[in-house]
Amino acid sequence: MSASRLLLIGHGRMGRLVETLAAEQGFEVAGVIDSGSGAPRDWPEADVAIDFSIAEAVPATVAALSQRGTPIVIGTTGWQAAEGRVRESATGIGVVASPNFAIGVNLFLSVAGRLGRILAAQPSFGAWIHEMHHVAKKDAPSGTALALERRLRDEGYTAEVSMASTRAGAIPGTHTLGFDTASETITLTHQARDRAAFARGALLSARWIIGKKGWFSMADVLGLEQEHS
Repeated sequence: MSASRLLLIGHGRMGRLVETLAAEQGFEVAGVIDSGSGAPRDWPEADVAIDFSIAEAVPATVAALSQRGTPIVIGTTGWQAAEGRVRESATGIGVVASPNFAIGVNLFLSVAGRLGRILAAQPSFGAWIHEMHHVAKKDAPSGTALALERRLRDEGYTAEVSMASTRAGAIPGTHTLGFDTASETITLTHQARDRAAFARGALLSARWIIGKKGWFSMADVLGLEQEHS
């Protein structure tokens, strides 16, 4: 089977890692787009694109790829305020958008949703989310932390959720969901040991989205959506 052509949007730390791992996932990198690249009409043809660029660039990138009929996996975070506009522009293509593409994180979100549904009926437990990342990560709270809170809300958890962020050193990403009452504490933690998990998850999503149309999440890719019904 011939390799699928992959267009990389952004060539920072994550973009370079995706490029390094692309071949093992059956992809050939057709091109890399960064701030110095030409107009979208000059971009190389590809079967799918992966975006690890900057939040401000996401709306224009999705609009350009929609015009070209190229599906896209969006790994960039911090653009969600423009999600309505981005969705409107993504006509006729497949999009997988997720704040975190690590498979373990998405399993973590699924389990957290179940826990939130159970503890919604236990008001004596107070909830918190604490996320830690490397010092260069700009958005805080992280997209994953916000997704974690949304999952709790979607499952009926209505009490306050305290949110805290830490930015230090080279931490690749740690998220903890906790519930505390007078005599006991429940914690659920996901810790990323390196960024390869994010890159491999994005490549898995890129393989999955080829030939599909619509707006999807990593839960769809992993078949977890039925757990969030």
